Amino acid sequence: MKHLNLPERGVRTKEMKIAILLPTFSKFSGDARVAELQVEEFTERGDSVAVFALEGDICTDGAELFLLGSPKNSLCQTVYRLLFFVDIIKILRWLPRLKSFDRIICHLYPMTWLACLASKFYGVDYTYWNHGIVEPGLYSHLHERLYLQISNPLTRITVKNVDRVVSISKFAEDQFNEYLGPVAKAKYEIVYNRIDSERFHSGIDGAAVREKHGLGNDPVMLYIGRISPHKGIHLLIEAFHLVRRQVPNARLLVVGKHSFSDYSRKLKEMGNGVVSFAGYVDDEELPSYYAACSVYVTCSLWEGFNLPIAEAQSCGKPVVAFDIGAHKEVINADGVLVERADVAGFARACVDKILAQKGVDDDRSRSGGG
Repeated sequence: MKHLNLPERGVRTKEMKIAILLPTFSKFSGDARVAELQVEEFTERGDSVAVFALEGDICTDGAELFLLGSPKNSLCQTVYRLLFFVDIIKILRWLPRLKSFDRIICHLYPMTWLACLASKFYGVDYTYWNHGIVEPGLYSHLHERLYLQISNPLTRITVKNVDRVVSISKFAEDQFNEYLGPVAKAKYEIVYNRIDSERFHSGIDGAAVREKHGLGNDPVMLYIGRISPHKGIHLLIEAFHLVRRQVPNARLLVVGKHSFSDYSRKLKEMGNGVVSFAGYVDDEELPSYYAACSVYVTCSLWEGFNLPIAEAQSCGKPVVAFDIGAHKEVINADGVLVERADVAGFARACVDKILAQKGVDDDRSRSGGG
């Protein structure tokens, strides 16, 4: 997979000033984790980096963080982001700050307004980092569906003058061209999300996680990510109950921030006391969670990439996932792709992986290797 850095125009003779723009710069946000790795990579090569976000809490070494501000209420925040372009005072305050930068890398609407205007008025090189476009119908709340239906045309307006479109998968690039593009003058490129192999690798001890959640030596199915309807966690729990019919001691550990109270309440009822919900886990602890599992599982119904799958595989774990979005590009030969929404087929694949892992563990025990 390609690294995050972008090819330069001509010979690079000096450090660059790079502005990274995104709505939320927080650990629970997948695009923010990508942006954080970009900050790390650009600063390591000697560039000057600043992050501009509406809200955020990630502290980065060697980069400035500017928070523009945003309403805290979920509904108000959705409306504000949609109508960001009418906040002329904020735009006039922050737009001149971008004039001195050599390049802007912009993740997601509505920050594309600032990137678009900086390119138009100051000639700053504008890269749009394309994470794909979620189907509005996958969201359960009306205001979220409306946000996507309206923000997509607004995004189209604000990416018409991009110099470069970097997509995190071929699937995401195809979506860009279908919904937003194509942009005649832009250079297209696919750069898969980078995995920090110094943190995510085989051989990590997951014993502390197993002890913390009372998992013992039972086979563990792990999900990490946003607790949202389009992530299909309700389907995952259905599949898990089917798995337990054949593997009664199987456990399901769900890790992630709860964003929808009604949905989270439904999931806990479906879990019937046998599903462990860990809530938000600090990014630094994630390698130990991957290490603790027998198989990484996701019933997500849409993904522009799927960073946790790549991290789990980097930790040597098999993956079971639906055949959707970019999963064909991400999953390795040890993983299994199941037809979208085929809960029974998903459960069978999980059982196969659990039993295969049990066979490996038994062989290791007999040989004295564990």
